[in-house]
Amino acid sequence: MSRHLKLLGCLLLALPGLAAALESDRRQPIHVRADWAEMDNRSGVSTYRGNVVLDQGTLHMEADLLKVYRSNDELDRLEAEGRPVRFRQRPEGATADVEGEALRLDYRVSEDRLHLRGAAWVQQGGDRFSGERIDYDIVQSRVQASGQDNGGGGRVHAVIQPRTEGEKKP
Repeated sequence: MSRHLKLLGCLLLALPGLAAALESDRRQPIHVRADWAEMDNRSGVSTYRGNVVLDQGTLHMEADLLKVYRSNDELDRLEAEGRPVRFRQRPEGATADVEGEALRLDYRVSEDRLHLRGAAWVQQGGDRFSGERIDYDIVQSRVQASGQDNGGGGRVHAVIQPRTEGEKKP
């Protein structure tokens, strides 16, 4: 197995509970605060600018720009940009939040996919995974990462903390 694939596997160990947290958080209302907002009910797109803060259940996100896409009265996609976009969420049963940041975040709710672009990193407890691009398939618990946004030639970096006997992962 290549070193690159081993590093990707390590991130999976750090993020096992994210899917459970997302499912329970989806049943909560979304609260958005920003300096400016525009809602287009016809297109189903809401745009928020300036000191944007989104909270839904345990999910907390901060960005400079947030677009919320709705389809058939359901949340379909979140796109966020920032210097950087920051997020954190508490997986169900975990003792530590999953935290991360990137210059762009694209969460495809209907596809259960999270895409981070630009100086991206994700961390839970002391375990951390970083690269220029991180794609996470929540249902499959599959992560793909690259050190360059075009998917070639870059490096990813993982930090995996040792577990002591009997210690539960965060």
